[in-house]
Amino acid sequence: MAKVGTITHWYDKISVAVVKLTGVLKKGDRIKVEKGDEEFEDTVTSLQINHTDVDSAKSGDDAAIKLSQKAKEGDIVSVVS
Repeated sequence: MAKVGTITHWYDKISVAVVKLTGVLKKGDRIKVEKGDEEFEDTVTSLQINHTDVDSAKSGDDAAIKLSQKAKEGDIVSVVS
């Protein structure tokens, strides 16, 4: 499992997290979101940069991803191998 970023903003009404990436993230990746003692896994089905759909994002990008569960600022996002 490799850390790919940190959540910098959470949009509660639309269940979207903005992730400051430190690695590569692609549509279809299985990710783990860690929040203290709690964690959950999800699949990247929606990935956007500046409101534009993309298939992948790289280190330094601020990528928006749709999540199935609530997240918060500071949560760690990792790709599950």
